[in-house]
Amino acid sequence: MLSEHFNVRFYETDALQHVSNTVLVGWFEAAREPLFKIFNPQLSLTNWPLILASYKVDFIAQIFYGSEVEVKTGISRLGNSSFEVYQQVWQNDKLCAEGHTTMVHFDYQTQKSAAIPATIRQQLQALITTNS
Repeated sequence: MLSEHFNVRFYETDALQHVSNTVLVGWFEAAREPLFKIFNPQLSLTNWPLILASYKVDFIAQIFYGSEVEVKTGISRLGNSSFEVYQQVWQNDKLCAEGHTTMVHFDYQTQKSAAIPATIRQQLQALITTNS
C-alpha cells in the first residue's frame, strides 16, 4: 500500500476535541494523488481523466490533535473502466478509519467512461491489496 503522513492541524478538531469526520475525506483525496499521477503525470486539469463515483468512510476510533496520522492507500477492485481505492487512517499504531472510493476512468469529451489502458492497469494491479 502507498503511504502518506499528515499532521493533524488544530482547526481540524471539533467541539468534541477530536478530528472532525469531514476531514478524513480530504486526507483520503490528498493521499490518492499518486494514483492520479498514474493516469495524468502532470496532474493537468485540462486533461483530467477521472471522476469520483462514490465513497464510503467507516469510523473505527477517534483521531486526536497532537499526533500525525498515516493514510495507507491501495486498490481493492479493478474493473474495465473503474476501480475501487481502499484507504486506512492510522494514528499511534491504531487503525482509526477506513474508506472505499470508486473512481471511473472518464472521457469528458464523450461524457462516457473509458477502458483503463493496459499500461495504467498494470500499475494499478501492483497496488492491489487484500486488506480490504
